[in-house]
Amino acid sequence: MPFSHGAREDHHPGVRSAYEHVARRNPDEPEFQQAVLEVLDSLSPALSRHPEYADERVLERLCEPERQIIFRVPWRDDQGKVHVNRGFRVEFNSALGPYKGGLRFHPSVNLGVIKFLGFEQIFKNALTGMGIGGGKGGSDFDPKGRSATEIERFCQSFMTELHRHLGEYTDIPAGDIGVGTREIGYMFGQYRRLSNRWEAGVITGKGLDWGGSAVRTEATGYGTVMFTERMLERNGRDLSDMRVVVSGSGNVAIYAVDKAQQLGATVVACSDSSGYVVDEKGIDLDLLRQVKEVERERISAYAERRSGAEFVEGGSVWDVPCEVALPSATQNELDTDAAKTLVDNGVVAVAEGANMPTTPEAVKVFREAGVLFAPGKAANAGGVATSVLEMRQNARRTSWSFDHAEAELAQTMAGIHDRCEEAAERHGAKGDYVLGANVAGFEMVADAMLAQGLI
Repeated sequence: MPFSHGAREDHHPGVRSAYEHVARRNPDEPEFQQAVLEVLDSLSPALSRHPEYADERVLERLCEPERQIIFRVPWRDDQGKVHVNRGFRVEFNSALGPYKGGLRFHPSVNLGVIKFLGFEQIFKNALTGMGIGGGKGGSDFDPKGRSATEIERFCQSFMTELHRHLGEYTDIPAGDIGVGTREIGYMFGQYRRLSNRWEAGVITGKGLDWGGSAVRTEATGYGTVMFTERMLERNGRDLSDMRVVVSGSGNVAIYAVDKAQQLGATVVACSDSSGYVVDEKGIDLDLLRQVKEVERERISAYAERRSGAEFVEGGSVWDVPCEVALPSATQNELDTDAAKTLVDNGVVAVAEGANMPTTPEAVKVFREAGVLFAPGKAANAGGVATSVLEMRQNARRTSWSFDHAEAELAQTMAGIHDRCEEAAERHGAKGDYVLGANVAGFEMVADAMLAQGLI
């Protein structure tokens, strides 16, 4: 189904033209259309100040990937049955540096989803200031229920095709949903086998003993909370002692809970696809990790073992009153009704730990209510930032301590926040982090594109 929204009449003509171009050429990719419109919606001020962006059709060029790679991935299961999945790598924009972005293994993956993620990655990576372009990839392979040997065979087959498109100066993938250190290891091993090179910087998210970086596992969740803390401080508020609700209970959610509690907040709820738990004493992080990471149980198992905790089957975790909301599960999980409930219950800040988890209508509710809202391209950039820190360590044949890597991450997240804040103020929209993130990232990429000619 096509995305149901379009550019408004009050948008700059260049914005309207670019969105119509995208909608016409990508009619069956609603996630991609939504991601494009969310960015374009903020760019009219930038195009008014810089007519060269419209004259040179920078928006149309930016919305068209530089390269889209689709390939088959054949593999054999433990019973000898042959399966054929589809692999993707969208190398979206390299104006600022080599393509950088994760690989997602999930049955929902299709070209439109990968393009949405890759488009978001352009601006997320630009905001880090680290000189990396945007890309994304993955497959519709479902690792759930598969044995380690089946996953190994799939990863080797996937990398057999993808390796020819990679390189530390070309395209550097990392992990995402369904792709952790185990999967990265299998793919890196196959890359070495095929290339006959120890090129550590060609993929990130590696194990600590073979080229990985401390804090990489924690980075997205930690970074989201670091951004939130700075956003609150700049607006006269303090994260400590605030009630926090986190959606999800995967990697991002777990480490968002961890960092929020380190900073003095009380995380009272988290969730999975079966429902959510409320723990007024504060989420027991060790128990949550045991249930979700070790035993891979449903979140209800947490409530069964935790005195005073309550499990609510189905429903919305956003019904739980809080001052800070961190959507950290999946795209479009926080809709208009949930946003209104959060506002009615006194939420003061929302920061996206996942990619595009808040619908456009819900974002509008927050902005109109004066809620501080940090879009994912800014708030959850900690993962890719730490990936680049991993590449730096690989290039120097060294490794950093956890504390040093975390300090580097904190500095990077502060820089991302300040770029968003400055861009919003420069365009007369103080405190609007959506506009600030979109404009700041866009201007960096657009200026580099113009400087490098029509390519």
